Amino acid sequence: MTVSFAFDRFLRYDEMTDWLHETAAAHPQLMTIESYGRSYEGRHLWLATITDSSTGSHLTKPAHWVDANIHAVEVTGGVAALHLIHHLLAGFGDDAMVTEALRTRTFYVAPRVNPDGVEWALSDSPQFRRSSVRPWPWSDAHQAPGLHPCDLTGDGRVLSMRIADPHGGWAPAGDQPRLMVRVPAEGAPAGTPRYRMLREGEIVDHDGFTTPTAAPPQSLDMNRNFPAGWGTGVTGSGDHPLSEPEIDSLVRAIVARPNICGYNAYHTAGGVLLRPSGTVADSALPPVDVWVWKHLGERGTALTGYTAHSVFEDFTFDTSDTMSGAGDDWAYDHLGVYGWTTEFWDVIQRATGSKSGNHIWYTGPTEAEERAVYDWAAATHPEMYADWAPFDHPQLGAVEIGGWDEVFLWDNAPTDMLLAEVRPHAQFAVYQALCSPRVEILHCAATWLGGDSYRVEAGIANTGWLPTYITEKARKESLVLPLVAELTGATVVGAPARQELGQLGGRLDLQFHFGKNDGSADRVLASWVVQAPKGSVVKIAVSHQRAGSQTATLTL
Repeated sequence: MTVSFAFDRFLRYDEMTDWLHETAAAHPQLMTIESYGRSYEGRHLWLATITDSSTGSHLTKPAHWVDANIHAVEVTGGVAALHLIHHLLAGFGDDAMVTEALRTRTFYVAPRVNPDGVEWALSDSPQFRRSSVRPWPWSDAHQAPGLHPCDLTGDGRVLSMRIADPHGGWAPAGDQPRLMVRVPAEGAPAGTPRYRMLREGEIVDHDGFTTPTAAPPQSLDMNRNFPAGWGTGVTGSGDHPLSEPEIDSLVRAIVARPNICGYNAYHTAGGVLLRPSGTVADSALPPVDVWVWKHLGERGTALTGYTAHSVFEDFTFDTSDTMSGAGDDWAYDHLGVYGWTTEFWDVIQRATGSKSGNHIWYTGPTEAEERAVYDWAAATHPEMYADWAPFDHPQLGAVEIGGWDEVFLWDNAPTDMLLAEVRPHAQFAVYQALCSPRVEILHCAATWLGGDSYRVEAGIANTGWLPTYITEKARKESLVLPLVAELTGATVVGAPARQELGQLGGRLDLQFHFGKNDGSADRVLASWVVQAPKGSVVKIAVSHQRAGSQTATLTL
């Protein structure tokens, strides 16, 4: 079955699987699809590898990694990952930057890291979980006392419940009576109807007076399960680093591809580009790495409109309680590559024209922001705010159900806005890939020394922007193996045929030399003395863990 997909809806797992395989089959020179593992419920974890195979296999080129949907409800990120695949394939041969990127680089795209959680979120009777559907920390999946959100009315949404309560913290917004706003600190005028607000759901072991919010039986956060900074005190971190099959498989897939030079995870929401560190201030990082991140972020902002931020500096409410164990921190701390987390979609900006602040993550929108979103949604997507309707709740009795469809307005872009929202981010992915280092053999020569002896030399250069070690952290901690050159086809005299040549700088170095003396930190000359009959063909193979590999032949 051919899947018709215009990036205007959220694909269920089977449709996404079909689309990926059909797309790969239609572009055999450019794309392959493989399973890099299985989820908790047994679904394949798909990985698209995209490069121009006519110019070399994927592992011979520096690569950029993108994944999406670690978090179950953040499905806009999954659409963005699929659109990136489309952008690369459709642009090859027509878009100069895309063509160059696929000729010289590789893209790895894992569009749905957490297929089980997404299936729950997109089902006809949705269940929204942070990430995995594996019961944790209790293995029996029992429901703790308290409120468990679910779709009570059968309309396929999980909305809100309001309960009349003279001491409630919410009241109708006056001129917008459907909208509920917080009662101010000084209280509400006499006669103002007040309500207690709860998510739509059932209450387990209700005592008739209190309604605690229960932790779901599935309380994992797979973006706290990476090895970097993992801790038992981090909410949802799991039993141990990589305890979850989805994250274990992801990490193993990345480590098995040492040519990866950059990492980008697609999430929602906020309309921002987040970077490490999640646990320490910029002052604790190498200054060069911070400068590069800011430089990349400026370009990302220019391309996407999303502002760039350090998680610790700009998005940590309590610096004594940091967000550790995340994928982008792991990519930087353990691999030494620049990591990003893209948080798609900012409904407040759509409604007001101004970026939402980081307060939205901790205290929620202001009343003015919520009013603006209400007006905007009423005019453009009225289905996103449901009228309040009476409902006989099995534990609470008479309540009303209605309000925001939060997951599909606040957490994700409405489907008719998806393509416009995700499209610019494909360009940012291409830009990041083209910043990577790339080794090339620019010079080869053989000089006759008499008899069957020759001196063979190869001039090798990093023609990319970043150095071959990528980050200063990686250089200091020796996280990246050195450049290697090896000669075959002749007997090498007095030295090994295989030479380790260290690391090479990139054009980034020019930023710190002020144009006065570029030097040649991006180049190295390898040489061998060999013995072979005249007319022999020798082969020089150059390889670097991150920056790719090339070969050259020379006739003596």
